[in-house]
Amino acid sequence: MAGTRTAQVLEFAILGLLHDSPLHGYELRKRLAQSLGTFRAFSYGSLYPALRQMTNAGLITADAESASGRRSKIVYRLTAEGKERFQELTSQSGPAAWEDETFGVHLAFFARTAREDRLRILEGRRSRLEERLDILRGSLRQAGERMDGYTLALQEHGMESVEREVRWLNELIATERDGAPSPSRSTASQDAPAKKTRNKE
Repeated sequence: MAGTRTAQVLEFAILGLLHDSPLHGYELRKRLAQSLGTFRAFSYGSLYPALRQMTNAGLITADAESASGRRSKIVYRLTAEGKERFQELTSQSGPAAWEDETFGVHLAFFARTAREDRLRILEGRRSRLEERLDILRGSLRQAGERMDGYTLALQEHGMESVEREVRWLNELIATERDGAPSPSRSTASQDAPAKKTRNKE
């Protein structure tokens, strides 16, 4: 299941980036790191197998383009089928879009996601984290006195990270409901949950 989700996250990100413009492999790698790096570790070793699979599926094309005196580069472009697949992925707003592995890539392409789908994803993510908070608080109440100081500090740190993300989601949800513009770059960078940088594939 985890491998399937990782593959879908990578497919989604590639389609989203190529939706803007064709890219050669190096530029695609760089932009993927920028888009996904905030939310999860990105394995470059998984990129080119994913590109081959997507090319075979007809979602993208891979064409060699040569410049004068330089080696030819492979440029990737979205096909009509790839555009349809990207639209399908942006409209998915069920529980699979709320998970740690997938939420970040959905958020990265919110600008191309319908408002009602954005709200469902944000509210679903908040609900999932509130459930997690209840579990963490219950665990601390039951076992807090038996934990050593370091374990207790770790548990409290985890709970504070989830609480911070819930507050951030509340702000995004309020913005969506008010129909206000998306958060500014400075606000987003200050409020986005720092713990996402530690997620692994």
